[in-house]
Amino acid sequence: MTETWDDINEQVKADWKDDTTPFERVYEIIEQTHDGQSAAEIADRALVSEPTARRHCKSLVNTGFAETEPDGQTTLYRRNSDRVLMSRIRELREETNRTELLEGIKEMKAEVRRYENRYDVVSPEELAQQLDADETEGWDDLTAWRTTRQNLAVAQAALAYDEASHQLAV
Repeated sequence: MTETWDDINEQVKADWKDDTTPFERVYEIIEQTHDGQSAAEIADRALVSEPTARRHCKSLVNTGFAETEPDGQTTLYRRNSDRVLMSRIRELREETNRTELLEGIKEMKAEVRRYENRYDVVSPEELAQQLDADETEGWDDLTAWRTTRQNLAVAQAALAYDEASHQLAV
């Protein structure tokens, strides 16, 4: 007997449902949600009823893990971007020491300068305005440049947070 992808997907869903609580499934879905989704959409993805999804989403909003935005008559739920950022900063502070952090910042600044010099622009947004649709390498560089800028901002925030923490401890 040959299993189809649909059979495998259904088995994975069934296992996920058996191994987790409704709250855990809603939490996982919210954790992956960048753009707002309705309780109905979250319920469908989390394999729960809409009232259950709404109840758990409200709990996650109350704890600060999620946030809401109105969309007409519907409330959309998504992960709290500030909380995600603080988690990334904390994780970086725990995984690296000050010297590694400073070296990483130096390397990322050099990488940003290489993109600026290579394309003679000051930002990925300016580069995007100049690229033709078929310039694959340019679009790949644009994506890498944006990622580097985001990582640089997080590293700089982690360094500033670390410095502030030391100042407050004195």
